[in-house]
Amino acid sequence: MDYKNISLIGFMGSGKSTIGRILADKNGFLFIDIDRVIELEEEKEIKDIFRIYGEDYFRDLESKVIDKLYLNKNCVFACGGGVVNREKNMRIIRGNSIVIYLNVLPENIFTRLKDVKDRPLIEVKNRKETIQELLGKRDKLYRKYAHIIVNNDSNNSYMASEEILSRLKD
Repeated sequence: MDYKNISLIGFMGSGKSTIGRILADKNGFLFIDIDRVIELEEEKEIKDIFRIYGEDYFRDLESKVIDKLYLNKNCVFACGGGVVNREKNMRIIRGNSIVIYLNVLPENIFTRLKDVKDRPLIEVKNRKETIQELLGKRDKLYRKYAHIIVNNDSNNSYMASEEILSRLKD
């Protein structure tokens, strides 16, 4: 399969950044975490952008960053968990990369994120229920936009990256 970039999509805690770094290293690509680019441009953490300006403002920033970043080649992008909510973003991402959905069951996401304090969408009383609800809404979109779906419930980033590399060769 011929590809110019690799984009990882999936819910928060699915392993996009960790696996992205491994894939970038193995391919000789540049790793770019889209959320980190937004934080650098805004000089604020994502949680503060959400708190101060709200989710719509953040999504607008995300779209602007995607417009610029996807002009690059030979990159592995870790996309924000909600990137699939805007069709325009996914048109650009799919048009300029192979999209890989890192699929993880809600209970495993909860276990990974139960003590995390910097994820504004799950900073709620019933975190487990919120994760199930959000993932329920997004899963069909992740599947719709993915070229490849990889299960990452094992939380073994090296195994997942090897599976991705193997499937990219097909």
